[in-house]
Amino acid sequence: MKFLKEYIHEAVLLVVLIVLMTVIRFIDPSFLTANAQAELSTHVWQLALLAIPMTMIIVTGGIDLSIGSTMALAAVTLGLSYKAGISPWIGSLMALVVATAAGWLNGVFVSKVKVLPLIVTLATMSAYRGIAEGVSKAAPVSGFPPGFAVVGQGYDKLIGLPWSGWVFIAAFVLALWVWLKTPFGTSLTAIGHNESAARFSGLPVARLKTWIYTISGFLAGIAAVQYVSLRNTAKADIGTGMELDVITAVVLGGSSVTGGRGNLLGTLLGVILIHEVREFVSWYWQSDELNLLVIGSLLIISVLLNSFINRKSR
Repeated sequence: MKFLKEYIHEAVLLVVLIVLMTVIRFIDPSFLTANAQAELSTHVWQLALLAIPMTMIIVTGGIDLSIGSTMALAAVTLGLSYKAGISPWIGSLMALVVATAAGWLNGVFVSKVKVLPLIVTLATMSAYRGIAEGVSKAAPVSGFPPGFAVVGQGYDKLIGLPWSGWVFIAAFVLALWVWLKTPFGTSLTAIGHNESAARFSGLPVARLKTWIYTISGFLAGIAAVQYVSLRNTAKADIGTGMELDVITAVVLGGSSVTGGRGNLLGTLLGVILIHEVREFVSWYWQSDELNLLVIGSLLIISVLLNSFINRKSR
């Protein structure tokens, strides 16, 4: 009973997911075929990857609105370096350095300068996107060598999972281990509950907050490299709207926007649910506009569900 009470939100999400899959099976069984799901899975790995650090950030009571712009900045770095004659593999490392630095800068302003995360990341969301568009002159770079496509499209012959999927699985397992087997997860939750109390308890609050924003930037860089590899194009408008999708998935997974509650297992269920809903809407109704309504509705529903479960817990 204690386990069920602790993971009640995740249990509700699992039931919702099962019901959704059952309904979809009656409406259009072809959507659930292995080939269809494998094809559609190429759209989820960047979202899933970025949901990992976003969970950590939201649990502390913060937010990162700049992840999409950080992706754009990293992609432009990769594109311009390749245009200058640098190997795309070296360019990828340069993109990761730039994205990590962008995340670290967010962390410094939040933890050291004490600016509200919403204000900091709202400002850097505009700044990073503006830099990306300015230095690239909004011109896309394409024509990357075929071997570079393995980063986003390469498939394992045995299991059929793309490399981007393996990257997410490795990152998720590592993050879950750190969250559950070290004081890291407990420390982030403590910060979200009461930052002052956590600081007086001896927790390195500033260092932890700087780390999670830096990790967010680093994984945004990886997501950007995967995107460029998958689309064979580096441009300044990639990642537009990504922050809304990621935040929706994390909040849908049970993380409280006020901090102090959340876990990676719930986030994983949130990612799967939002991905399946979005893809089915595009698959069956072929309407991107309807998808925007769906995402907004899911965000509202997740906040209401969170509020209801928190009241019941209290």
